[in-house]
Amino acid sequence: MFYREAGDFKTSYAKDQQSFPIKLDRYWVWGVLAIAFLVVPFFINDYWEKSVLLPFLVWSMAALGLNILTGYCGQVSLGTGGFMAVGAYACYKLMVAFPGLNIFIIVILAGLITAVVGIAFGLPSLRIKGFYLAVATLAAQFFLVWMFNKIPWFYNNSASGMITSPERLMFGVPITGASAPPWATYLFCLTLVTIFAFIARNLTRGRIGRSWMAIRDMDIAAEIIGVPPLQAKLSAFAVSSFYIGMSGAMLFGVYLGSAEPTEAFGIDKSFLVLFMVIVGGLGSILGSFLGAAFLVLVPVLMKNIMVGGFGWPADLAAHLELLFIGALIMFFLIVEPHGLAQLWRMTKEKLRLWPFPH
Repeated sequence: MFYREAGDFKTSYAKDQQSFPIKLDRYWVWGVLAIAFLVVPFFINDYWEKSVLLPFLVWSMAALGLNILTGYCGQVSLGTGGFMAVGAYACYKLMVAFPGLNIFIIVILAGLITAVVGIAFGLPSLRIKGFYLAVATLAAQFFLVWMFNKIPWFYNNSASGMITSPERLMFGVPITGASAPPWATYLFCLTLVTIFAFIARNLTRGRIGRSWMAIRDMDIAAEIIGVPPLQAKLSAFAVSSFYIGMSGAMLFGVYLGSAEPTEAFGIDKSFLVLFMVIVGGLGSILGSFLGAAFLVLVPVLMKNIMVGGFGWPADLAAHLELLFIGALIMFFLIVEPHGLAQLWRMTKEKLRLWPFPH
């Protein structure tokens, strides 16, 4: 009645292979996008921009990247923060070197540069996997942050060691810099995330996505049936690093406006994105958004309740927030190891069979 394929006939191969074959799914997606693009910009303010919407969009892009690598290809990575730093510093150097270059193109170029770095650090995945690969990517995290700290060229010999985003315009409206209006930065990030989320969904449903999942499920069997491990693993590292690099460029250029590698891209950021992917659901595009929403919105809600509502000290609230989020992550891993996306899939299955028994 509410969620059915019955009567939804497909008259072409293109319609049969579309991303959202059930009409209600398409209506939900287009409805959410319509509200996000056409309604939210008229009501957004500085608080919602800096505390909720931009963090959600930036970390959703990073979670998408890590989910492609870990969730779809099965390659464990703890170097997300370092790859975000590559994207941020590539964005900074491109903005300084090419003042007339469009910021949209700069973010994509920063992602491409990060993809090259990701391929280089993904080479060990051809010989090692599991815990050993996690240690190798963790080494990449520390090396990249150290490099951006110690080589003055990356921060243009600044005395403070920080990088600051210059102002850049799109269609005459500032996107970066202190004068950028909240609706402009929000729409810029939303457009990027929407475009590349659809690209990621189609990638994971196509030939390359099937090769990733074959490597994830059993790499030896995948190689026997003709899936090249070199191509599959390195392509996963490249695409994953591309998305993570764009998220780092967005974090630095649009959201923060300035960054210092140890603070903005430390190991805690790598674990934060990993937790987003685990809580949201491994191997799920929707799970990347659900995990990012969970780990962005829950701390904001708790801070408003404990500091704004009860008047507790901010440092006490911060510690309780960490304890509560850690307990929630453990709860989800015990109750539903496949994440929030699996809960949504189970809900949809029940809706498709309602009112009949499961």
